[in-house]
Amino acid sequence: MNTVEFAAILLIGFSLGASVLLLLALFTVYRAVEQNVVSRLGGIVLLVGLVSLQLLHADYLWHGGELFDSKIYAALLLLVAPAFYLFFRGALQPPDAARPAQLLYFSSILIIAVTPNALAIPLAFLLGTTYSVRLLLLVYRLRAQRKRFQLELFAFAAFGCVALSILVLGLAAPLVGVRAFVLSYATLIGIAFWLSIYALLRFPDLASLASDVVRTTYAASTLKNIDCADAVARLDGLMENDKVYTDENLSLSRLAQRLELSSHQLSELINTRFGVGFSRDVRERRVAAAKHMLIAEPDASVLSVGLSVGFTSQSNFYAAFREISGEVPGQFRKKQVAPEPD
Repeated sequence: MNTVEFAAILLIGFSLGASVLLLLALFTVYRAVEQNVVSRLGGIVLLVGLVSLQLLHADYLWHGGELFDSKIYAALLLLVAPAFYLFFRGALQPPDAARPAQLLYFSSILIIAVTPNALAIPLAFLLGTTYSVRLLLLVYRLRAQRKRFQLELFAFAAFGCVALSILVLGLAAPLVGVRAFVLSYATLIGIAFWLSIYALLRFPDLASLASDVVRTTYAASTLKNIDCADAVARLDGLMENDKVYTDENLSLSRLAQRLELSSHQLSELINTRFGVGFSRDVRERRVAAAKHMLIAEPDASVLSVGLSVGFTSQSNFYAAFREISGEVPGQFRKKQVAPEPD
């Protein structure tokens, strides 16, 4: 086994472990993010499909065989393409844009019943190309929010490059040969999983940020019959007096219920009055509270401070603190509590 094959096997193994973490994240870390059922199902099918492909890649690299003759392999390719589209479409459109009829995208798997693999496999990648173009158009619709969409745009661009490479590779499969295709495809899938884990750890609020941007872009005004001044005053009361931002499970819908508003109304209210989305507003309030505690309680650990103001983990706290203040909590505390020079 040469270096390229060894690296591909390692990335296949990484993909298997990463898929478990991403499935857990889908139902834990991102459970409070507004995501429609179709998109969530697409994410599950996508992860299961990619893991299944990686297992078939590993079997081929170890034992050989006629991978492109496998109906299961062709079916997985035809399943992954719409799953990829439905999952990311759900992140780029409001939750209420989902329709049960969208599940018909998965009917593309029926192609294998009437088409030989020699045509079904290239067709799967052609479908993937179509879906990628449609996703790019959805990203383009968010251009008005590009100042707030920088992190999301970076993430989508990274995944877009991987997806484009996979599409080009798939269409060129007859030219490069099966083994070269498998090595390259397995490697690219592994890189995609690595990017996903990196994004989850480095930008833990990425999904919430994207949700805010999408909601702002598509929402029509919902505040026509609302006393905005009173709503803002009640919101400030909950934040400043009740400190509801310290609730790690605080979500837009839960806060809206307490204010007797709809989620769309509260989202628009925060965006129009504060110039930021709900997630950003909560993070700013948590970081402000954390700054006060870091100075007022010098003996408290940085982690305990982060957890007490509502962050769910150290990585989540550090990422938000660095994003808003430009430095990590420890550096901030050191500067603030350092003794004055003689």
